[in-house]
Amino acid sequence: MQITLELLEKEHKQQFIKYNQIAFQKAYTEEFGESDEMILPENDIENSLNREKSVAYRILNNGVWVGGIILSIHKITHHNSLDLFFINPDVHSKGVGTKAWAMVEKMYPETKVWETHTPYFEKRNIHFYVNKCGFKIVEFFNPRNQDPHMPHTSSDGLDYSFRFEKVMINH
Repeated sequence: MQITLELLEKEHKQQFIKYNQIAFQKAYTEEFGESDEMILPENDIENSLNREKSVAYRILNNGVWVGGIILSIHKITHHNSLDLFFINPDVHSKGVGTKAWAMVEKMYPETKVWETHTPYFEKRNIHFYVNKCGFKIVEFFNPRNQDPHMPHTSSDGLDYSFRFEKVMINH
């Protein structure tokens, strides 16, 4: 397995969005069953891609596209965020995500703190961030502690999510 990160080019943007949606939809469907609603709307992904400090990468395994990542890099504060991270479900549990994340950390050694979020039902993500990547859960969002950056959808449980941080040791 040879994992590489390649900057997302415009010609790959629509496929990046589609692959991202497929990965998130599969996780939602496994937990709650089929849904006619797209859990991660194209507009949400577009907003992440178009933020001023965003940088996006395709994750390749031996040259084959297997995932993607969107980061927000803050060059002054060095408090960076992992906005979206997806791996093709066909290659889950093969170390692809762990290797890709290690590469990101090496690419941004000046980072003091990484932050990310995930819905409460994404047990796979929680395991990945905490046990594989060294993040700590620092906040639990719920109807009594609402995430100020997310719309509130109380009927489907998406108001429940975790915020993670990873304080980098070299800072």
